[in-house]
This record gives sequence, structure tokens and C-alpha cells, in this order.
Amino acid sequence: MLCHCHWQPDRRAALTVIAVHGLEGSSESQYMLGIAEKGLAAGMNVIRMNQRTCGGTDALAPTFYHSGRSNDIATVAKNIVEQDGIRHFALCGYSMGGNLVLKTAGEWGGSGPSEFAAVAAVCPAMDLAASADALHSPANRLYEQYFLWQLKARMRRKADCFPGRYDLSRLRGLKSLRDFDGKITAFYSGFDGASDYYARSAAANVIDKIAVPAYILYAANDPFIRVLPETREKIAGNANITFVETADGGHCSYLGEPDGYDGHFAERAVVEFFKGVTL
Repeated sequence: MLCHCHWQPDRRAALTVIAVHGLEGSSESQYMLGIAEKGLAAGMNVIRMNQRTCGGTDALAPTFYHSGRSNDIATVAKNIVEQDGIRHFALCGYSMGGNLVLKTAGEWGGSGPSEFAAVAAVCPAMDLAASADALHSPANRLYEQYFLWQLKARMRRKADCFPGRYDLSRLRGLKSLRDFDGKITAFYSGFDGASDYYARSAAANVIDKIAVPAYILYAANDPFIRVLPETREKIAGNANITFVETADGGHCSYLGEPDGYDGHFAERAVVEFFKGVTL
């Protein structure tokens, strides 16, 4: 995995934010750059993490990234603690990355690294199956076709990098994200189909176990991310979680009036939340 690290002069003392992008994003996604800019200005270290194969790293690993790879997040955290002497770190993720950081935090529960201080997620895909099915609705077909086009292109690049490992004929007839996740993601990542992949990879399974301050920002008009009633109950029952649901914001947009800042509300909200965390 390729991570771009932005350090304060005294990196050990500053809070380090590990930022994780969404589906087919990278360390160069606008929100990743925005978090870096605002976090650095607030005195934090920021690490823009590319999920495996993303950000031009297709050849670094023969395997795909997916929503269940919370161990990749934990590995990056372990690395900065052991190699860079980081004393405090927080996780931040958008969309698919939001699911991953919440899943990591929930799996750690009260037994996570002592350096783990907080977690924040913007429009996290915590309920993967419901969100994938919402993406397939007629109103969202443009979104879905974009993702499919990107994912198919990535599959072809992976096949070029690792000859003989991937069967490109499996790309035929794919018409939805669920199709892709069933025939490609699940097949090559050890899951028994798309439903098994979604069920085992959803942060909703462990969100009630999060034991550090957590911030979740979600828009009621998000076109395809869905938060199921049972997940809402788990969130409401966990006093560590601050859940903010806005009327507007779409999917990870949150553009406001540039009143003294650039108008990217979610980035500012996440950094402000982290500033309030007691280290």
C-alpha cells in the first residue's frame, strides 16, 4: 500500500490522521487533499492512504482492495506507531473508506492500540448490501455505470500486471455493482458470493463495539448510501458515537458557502471533531 505522509516538525507529539478514500478513489481525491490541508493547518499529521491497487499501485499486490480489508488499515496504523513513533492517531474515511475505518474501530473495540484516539466517517457504507442495491435503482444508474466502468478497467490492469491470475471472461454480462462483487470481488477474495461479502464486511456488524470517540456524518439525501434501522439503533446505543444527519450533502459533497474557508463542510467538521479529542 502506498501512503503519502505529511508531518509536523514534531511528528510524535501531534495527532496523526490516517485518511482512507472511497470506491475507486485515491490519495488524490479532492476530499483526501482537503483533509490533508485542513489537518495540517490544525497542527496534525495527515497520512493519505491508498487502498491496495489504488493510486497507481496495481502492481504492488496481486490482490484486490475491498470493503472487508480492515486489516490493511490496522497494518498502516501499526507501521506508523512502530516505525515513526506516533503517540496518537485517528482514522478518517469517506464512503467505502468510512465503512473500513468504522469496521477497524469496532473490531478493535476496547482492545485496540493505546495510541488509537478517535475515528470519523463521512457517508460511510456501513450497510453494504442495502447500499449496493440502492445504487442499482434507476435514479442511480449513472453512478453505478461509472463505478462499473472504473472497476472493469482496474480488473484489466490487474490482469496485465499478474498474467494468468485473473480470468477476464468473468467480466462479461456484468450489469450491476452486485454482479461485479459476486463474480469478481467475492470470487477472488474468498467470499461465497456478493451477499456473503456484504454480510461479512459491513461495519454495521461491529459499530456497537467502538470504544473511542467517533463521528459519523451522513446526509439524508445521499443518493445510494443507506443506514438501516437496526444500525441506527446500534449507533444510538453507543455513547462514544456522535451521529450527525443533515438534510443536504448528497454523497460526500457537503459544499457550503465559502464563509472564511473553502466551503468544504465535511472536511472542516472532521478536523474540528479531532481537535476536540482529548489525547
